[in-house]
Amino acid sequence: MSDLNDPRVFFAAERTLLAWNRTSLALMAFGFAIERFGLFVRMLRQPPVPSPDIQMSFWIGTALVALGSIAAVLATVQYRKVLKLLRPIEIPHRYWANLSAFVTLSVAAVGVALVVHLLLSSQ
Repeated sequence: MSDLNDPRVFFAAERTLLAWNRTSLALMAFGFAIERFGLFVRMLRQPPVPSPDIQMSFWIGTALVALGSIAAVLATVQYRKVLKLLRPIEIPHRYWANLSAFVTLSVAAVGVALVVHLLLSSQ
């Protein structure tokens, strides 16, 4: 991939993965907030009546959480592809190159668990 033989190439790839990790976390947090806001609105109504707009906030929020999980997984796959293209001299000696990938996949797993929780608790 690079003829620089410079570890900065590796660190740039890792920063990109971590930026995608922050993006996926933001998508999940925003989706959760949208989903919970619909629940809050339903609780404020007297008497509590299900309405299409509340159902829409549930599905939009859940979809954003799922999108965040998918983004985290795809970012990790892309990062692993870039790592395979790097030369050993571009990865610092004794550096755990997979730590950021592990953290990003953990975020994705939490997102999947949140989607399952939202779907099961909506019934």
